[in-house]
Parts: sequence; C-alpha cells; structure tokens
Amino acid sequence: MMFNTENAIIISDGAKKRALELMEKAGFSPEQYFLRVGVTSGGCSGLSYLLDFDNVEKTGDQVFQSNGMKIVTDMKSLLYLLNTELLFSEGLNGKGFYFNNPNASRSCACGESFSV
Repeated sequence: MMFNTENAIIISDGAKKRALELMEKAGFSPEQYFLRVGVTSGGCSGLSYLLDFDNVEKTGDQVFQSNGMKIVTDMKSLLYLLNTELLFSEGLNGKGFYFNNPNASRSCACGESFSV
C-alpha cells in the first residue's frame, strides 16, 4: 500500500522549537539527527506513542519533512499516525509533547495511550 507521507505527521512550531532545544541540549546536530515517532503496544488504552531522537534510518522506515524538520517512522506506526499533529504545551494542565491523532477512537486520561 502506498501513502503520500508528505503530511503524515505534522509538527507544530512549538513542538519543533522544543525538539530543537532538546537536541541542542543533548549535543545532537539537527543536520545529523531527526525525530523518530512511533507506536507500540501498551498503556491503559492499548497503544502508546514513542518519541525520540535518532540518526540511523532502518529498513522500511518512512521519511518525510514537516515544518522544516525530518521525521521518521516505521510503516506499522505510520498506519496509526497518518495526519497526526505533534504539539507542545507549556500550559497549566501539564507541560510536554502530545499528539493530536484523528485516528484515535479513544485515549486515556493522561493522553499517553490510545486505541483505534
């Protein structure tokens, strides 16, 4: 199955800014490292999000750009993450990255897991 991965995962300005700050703090160059996003089994709703920095593409990875940032995910995760937006909040209800996933039919109260 072929997907147009041009906008498979959209990163907001705030999430990009925070990701670049964290990369710099860790000593990672944005020219060599990218954002790896994925989904794994677990959490109270059945599936959990993964978010990390990486510099090695794996066989079968789907690679695309959003807001000038390289984002990589595996094909299985992409099926759950199509048109998902990665956001960052500094609000009173919690600070951190979160996913606005239109494919999720429900998510847990903490927002770290979901189901489809």
